[in-house]
Amino acid sequence: MISDKKNRKGSNSSSEPGSNQNRINEGTSIKGDIVSKGFFRIDGQIEGNVSTPSKVVLGKNGVITGTLTCENADIEGTFEGTLTVTKLLTLRGSAKIEGDVVVGKLSVEPGAVFNATCSMSTGSNDKTTATVKSSPFDRSNRSKKATHELN
Repeated sequence: MISDKKNRKGSNSSSEPGSNQNRINEGTSIKGDIVSKGFFRIDGQIEGNVSTPSKVVLGKNGVITGTLTCENADIEGTFEGTLTVTKLLTLRGSAKIEGDVVVGKLSVEPGAVFNATCSMSTGSNDKTTATVKSSPFDRSNRSKKATHELN
């Protein structure tokens, strides 16, 4: 099920969870591209591209395979692909991430699995890139590589 709830008070702040809410419920599977100006809560499965200038919450049972571009993301579920978050990416303890990640800021709770190439952008010409492989069960397999470039 997909729903689009408009904020009845007329607020246009699209990064707030109360305005222009879109929800993909558990049991819903979508193949294709989704573009929205509003907040997203995803508890179902998406194979394709999701883009919003707002926040995306990927619930514990939610799965995205493809590309996600947003301002802020709170991930509890599984993501595989290219993830671009201009501000804050929060990975909860149940999150599983694989692929390429570009973020402004990154917050990772213990237990999250983060197997990704991560680029962190501060908005200036500084660029930090790290390749991180982790597993909550076997810390001996973890490898890290980080570089810092000034342009």
